[in-house]
Amino acid sequence: MPLLWLQRPVVFLWRCRPPMAMAMAMAMDMGMAHLTTPTSGTATSARRPKARLRGVVFDMDGTLTVPVIDFPAMYRAVLGEEEYVAVKSRNPSGIDILHHIETWDPDKQIRAYETIAEFERQGLDRLQIMSGAKELCDFLDSKQMRGLITRNVKEAVDLFHLRFGMTFSPALSREFRPYKPNPEPLLHICSTWDVEPNEVIMVGDSLKDDVACGKRAGAFTCLLDETGRYDSSCCDAAGLVPDFKVSSLAEVFSILEENFELKP
Repeated sequence: MPLLWLQRPVVFLWRCRPPMAMAMAMAMDMGMAHLTTPTSGTATSARRPKARLRGVVFDMDGTLTVPVIDFPAMYRAVLGEEEYVAVKSRNPSGIDILHHIETWDPDKQIRAYETIAEFERQGLDRLQIMSGAKELCDFLDSKQMRGLITRNVKEAVDLFHLRFGMTFSPALSREFRPYKPNPEPLLHICSTWDVEPNEVIMVGDSLKDDVACGKRAGAFTCLLDETGRYDSSCCDAAGLVPDFKVSSLAEVFSILEENFELKP
């Protein structure tokens, strides 16, 4: 873990993206020595300069909506049991099924996409909004600073907008290529908003997709981990340490208010 020397005190930093480290360094320069780790969703009493934030970009499935798709079952249906076990062992942080099937022949790809689509259609029938999503989005509405990136299809995004009355713009679905964890969707939104990536935070429940996308783009990252499946060793092993880690969307609200100057 890198050491940062600033006028004698030594601060141990998470291996996180530069803007977060810079914010902590600035705090040290101002004599604010009692800082807590930025990956915690817990509020800190220490006062430090707030980073400017001009956009919040959300994942959809498992972040704004309750997880309803049985992904292991979907992966088994697409890959077969033997290949599923092999692929899972090589990818402990999670299987990127869309990337995996891109190398298949066209006929096999079509069958795989049909299987995935069927699981997603079943998920649409059970679509539920995540607790705290409406309140958080109402707050961000006043700032005009929220967007969405999902690996699900446009049909799912349209239904989400219609059913819950919350419209995100831009809202990029799987039809936008390349999709997460490639940073291009997030960079596209930044360009659309005319903001820098380090003025945006990516919020999602996937280490391999959402955190990876955000970090590669140069944005702040917030991992939503309701069940506690991502501990620090898991993040370290994947080389993806989020700037913030929370267990609910209500905590995201606190993170935004306590750590950022919100500027649309």
